[in-house]
Amino acid sequence: MTDEMPAHARDRLKGLRSSAHSTGVFTSDFSVNEFLLVRKAGFEPIGLCVGSCVYHVGIQYRSWSKNQELDVLSKAMYHARELAMSRMRAEATAMGADGIVGVKLTIKRLEWDEHLLEFIAIGTGVVHGEGHPGFRAHDGGPFTSDLSGQDFWSLLHSGYRPVEMVMGSCVYHVAHRGILAGLGSIGQNVELENYTSAMYEAREIAIDRMQYEAEAAHAEGVVGVDIHEGSHGWQTHVIEFFAIGTAVLPLDQEIAPEKIADPMMVLSVND
Repeated sequence: MTDEMPAHARDRLKGLRSSAHSTGVFTSDFSVNEFLLVRKAGFEPIGLCVGSCVYHVGIQYRSWSKNQELDVLSKAMYHARELAMSRMRAEATAMGADGIVGVKLTIKRLEWDEHLLEFIAIGTGVVHGEGHPGFRAHDGGPFTSDLSGQDFWSLLHSGYRPVEMVMGSCVYHVAHRGILAGLGSIGQNVELENYTSAMYEAREIAIDRMQYEAEAAHAEGVVGVDIHEGSHGWQTHVIEFFAIGTAVLPLDQEIAPEKIADPMMVLSVND
């Protein structure tokens, strides 16, 4: 796939509203509560932003008895997610959004080939009601965030803003234990130090890479960090650690509390 947006995507974006006062419809995956709180925070949803990437994962050689990162797989998983994210962000740019809220990254294995994975990024593009330029990412494009509508409201209310979704990936091979070592621990309570060391190191690599992305985005910190673990159908003793969160910065000025409704009041509408 080239960087050009598919024709059907362009047609879909033409039918979206560009602001609260324009014609057209908006689309979003917000719940009712999220929709209300995002609007109370001064933002209007424009439309769903979608990015997709079908990726062939290459062959990775490894040592049966050695703890080691599998570089080929780590790079594949990271690059595929990055492609999906960049295409989602391109849709947000095309619709004139200031940012994307509630981004979800998913992976599914395609049945026709065990080496193919589809990476999907989806979120809701939003625009600030007053066109505030301070809500953009450090490169001037739309910000990205995996925060829910409620967390997005809370973040802004506390005087911070989302800058960029940041992530780090590490696919790691956990060494097999020898037969003698396995026999020696049968029936005993004992730490398997080689396994502990491998899992610990793999998580640290993923978190460190996420932290590096936050520094590159000129962020002050990362909120909502989540660490996923998965094998994605690989062979035994191979696991991926994936760290993801939203990098944040202080607002130029805190939003006046009287301009934002109490979230409990909003939530009570649907009680």
